[in-house]
Amino acid sequence: MTKPMIRIYTDAGIDDYIDREMNAAEFKQYETDQAETKAIKDAAEAKATAKSALLVKLGITEDEAKLLLG
Repeated sequence: MTKPMIRIYTDAGIDDYIDREMNAAEFKQYETDQAETKAIKDAAEAKATAKSALLVKLGITEDEAKLLLG
């Protein structure tokens, strides 16, 4: 498996850069970040699904729920 590439700019004012593969520590952090991002995304999807299910159960729309709560 090849690791993702990293681009390092050698001079901010010029398009001079080096592309290289992530080292072991960078790749480990990358995997950790990907797992955290997935967990956050999954939690948001679960919350949205639960919210939709509750609105259906109550028989109201999202706008009606906002009126009740606002």
